[in-house]
Amino acid sequence: MDMKRGLSNPYAQLLTTMVLWGSAFSSSKAVVEHVPPSVGALLRFGGGAIALLLALWLFGDRKTRGPARTGWRAAGAGVLGVFAYNGFFFWGLSLAPSLDAGILIPVMSPVLTSTFLLLTGKQQAGWPRIAGLSLGLTGATIFLFGADGSSDGNANRLWGDLLFLASAVCWAAYTLAGPRVLSGIEPLRATTYATCAGALLLTVLAAPDMAKVQWTELPSSLWLNTAYLAVGAAAVANLLYYRGVSSVGPANASLMMFNVPAVNTLCATLFIGETLGWLQGTGALVLLAGAALAVTQGRLPRRKPTAIGQPSLTAADTSHEATDQHRTV
Repeated sequence: MDMKRGLSNPYAQLLTTMVLWGSAFSSSKAVVEHVPPSVGALLRFGGGAIALLLALWLFGDRKTRGPARTGWRAAGAGVLGVFAYNGFFFWGLSLAPSLDAGILIPVMSPVLTSTFLLLTGKQQAGWPRIAGLSLGLTGATIFLFGADGSSDGNANRLWGDLLFLASAVCWAAYTLAGPRVLSGIEPLRATTYATCAGALLLTVLAAPDMAKVQWTELPSSLWLNTAYLAVGAAAVANLLYYRGVSSVGPANASLMMFNVPAVNTLCATLFIGETLGWLQGTGALVLLAGAALAVTQGRLPRRKPTAIGQPSLTAADTSHEATDQHRTV
């Protein structure tokens, strides 16, 4: 098969994105082992902001920048989708394994989004959706019970998992705000503005802790992980995701998110030796099954191309109202 043709396949682009996002959890955990959570968040998204600015300069559509208010809306979204999300995420990583984050955040985000849309009457209350959401919330409860009785001796694991749930809430809210935020602005530009705004706030948050870091004693592995997170999980992943979603539509793209827990589990167990207890493993499977049922309503969405520049983060797909997760975790 022609390599160039394979890389241009939208599903290959989306799968590559999920691999980058899935591996980012364990890579972030490796960073937090050497620096405070606030500094780790800044290193990742400060570098990510620089990488995205470069990607925007190279690949952005300079003819459709839109009015200034669209840029300010996107920057405002960065307070929630970058600053708050990653504040909770990196704090959670200091208390709990990355394995938990890679299951709870990407799976609970669509569950929480669909629950909100269902309660507000913006989604149809069909039995597959209700059953899926109920199953997903049950799985999350089982997962948290497993964290509370964790056999790994980590008494803080439950608190870390609760912080991961707070991250999922932030991401769900960011998703729901997406149609308004991305109206009249290309997704890459919106994400760049949001990331830069969030990185500025993370700088303020991390400032007191930065003085405590022994910068000259940090291992080279930390800088390698930081570069991977900034370039791979931020710039490259987002660019590939935008191109993929423009071809297959947000519903099909959202289904690809279920590859993230699998990739994360593989990386966390192989590279940093993390494990799940049997109760957490059971909860994770129930959560995944429920989320998949809620998002798909028991059927695969049809291919629906999306025009380039159309918001890739939508509250609901027009056919199945599937959640579209559009930023790096």
